Amino acid sequence: MKTLLTFLTVMVLVFGSKAVYAHCDALDGPVVKAAQKALETSKVDHVLIWVKAEDENEIRKAFEQALAVRKLNETAKILADRYFFETVVRVHRAGEGAPYTGLKPAGLDQGPAIPAADHALTSGSVDEVIHLLDESMNNGVKEVYKEMIERKGFDSHDVKAGRKFVESYVKFLHYVEGLYQATRISAEHHEVETGAHEH
Repeated sequence: MKTLLTFLTVMVLVFGSKAVYAHCDALDGPVVKAAQKALETSKVDHVLIWVKAEDENEIRKAFEQALAVRKLNETAKILADRYFFETVVRVHRAGEGAPYTGLKPAGLDQGPAIPAADHALTSGSVDEVIHLLDESMNNGVKEVYKEMIERKGFDSHDVKAGRKFVESYVKFLHYVEGLYQATRISAEHHEVETGAHEH
């Protein structure tokens, strides 16, 4: 089970995951941070990059409404900001084909991959991400391989043990092939999924 989870972890890192979505709808996530910057500077462009071109008018309208209301008083400012954050996140997620489930609190545990990816953006180095993925994939391959080898020497008269070996063998093949295909098509998949809109 652990080896399958390792494989799935790699796959969702490449093709998207709930963790990434949660990152985008968290109050300390990049989408809300962009919305905050837009409101603070009165420049909507900061947040328009997070939505598709066809959704731009909806965001501009919400932005103008929020700017007008937040000038009234502190309570109005809090409510207007929240309204704008929710609108931007909802539209952003819809653009990715994901449902909007509300804003998530700041400080959620995103696991090691997302912080490493974010750090790569700010540090200018992808070494931490590569090390993390290398370690995860290497450990996963070794685990699946070890299980297969341990079952390889089964008694030819023991059908049950033979089936367990075959199960491990097939798991190993799928694991290795899955990792290989994920690394080969990740760039192509990214271009198809994002087009002009990049997550």
